[in-house]
Amino acid sequence: MTPLVRRLASQQGVDLASVTGTGVGGRIRKEDVLKAAESASAAPAAAAAPAAPAPLEVSPLRGTTQPMSRLRKVLAKRAVESMQQTAQLTTVVEVDVTALAEYRDSVKGSFLEKTGDKLSFLPFFALAAAEALRAFPIVNATVDGEQIVYPESENVSIAVDTERGLLTPVLRDAASKNIAEIAHEIADLAARTRDNKLKPDELAGGTFTLTNTGSRGALFDTPVVFLPQSAILGTGTVVKRPGLVKVGGADAIAVRSYVYLALSYDHRIIDGADAARFLGAVKARLESAQFAAQLGA
Repeated sequence: MTPLVRRLASQQGVDLASVTGTGVGGRIRKEDVLKAAESASAAPAAAAAPAAPAPLEVSPLRGTTQPMSRLRKVLAKRAVESMQQTAQLTTVVEVDVTALAEYRDSVKGSFLEKTGDKLSFLPFFALAAAEALRAFPIVNATVDGEQIVYPESENVSIAVDTERGLLTPVLRDAASKNIAEIAHEIADLAARTRDNKLKPDELAGGTFTLTNTGSRGALFDTPVVFLPQSAILGTGTVVKRPGLVKVGGADAIAVRSYVYLALSYDHRIIDGADAARFLGAVKARLESAQFAAQLGA
């Protein structure tokens, strides 16, 4: 976390150990501290009535005209070029992550003690995706003229929201890493991205992108593939709701945890069946929740 977040927590009297981070890799952000401070002050009145949401601040940008930043101009140019030069579409699947949520809850305390990193769902999503890329390399491939190039490694770009704009540092050889390594690298890359301390080569060489749409509460979106990559996986927020399960061979209703995974891809080389097979593999891996051997902590 940044010095600004620590200072703000001290000023607000917030215990950072009790705060759940909503940033990439479970990183605690300024908004999380402010929300925790608001929750603490509203707690005595919680029994009487829910706290009213804080009013939105009016942006000073209303009624103004501003030049694009250099990064925004680059993103705009690349987004338009990618949409014009590729045939993009999106396939979405729903994943029951109840078992994974229970496993994460059972180990996140000891994980934090041993590694110093909070354990979010993102490292599990990253590892499951990277493993599936090994089995279905067309999703990890690039187009070079009339040839399809299959990289020998799974270098996953992690979308990071910064004050300057969206940046995608690269988690290299993701399929060869365990959960602890992935969690630490994502947190480190995200922190240095926001602090503008990345080396240029840490933003290059990605073969596939992972974007955590759910960090802002969205169920899913249709993320844009940026050339030269051919696919991007968006992960939505994990939500609890009633679901149909089998109990003793009979149907029953139970509270389950679900997440939507949205894969956008270049239809020039990736067919819908390819996307479905890839997502099916990711779904099966997450629903099995068998990550103990890959936890690394």
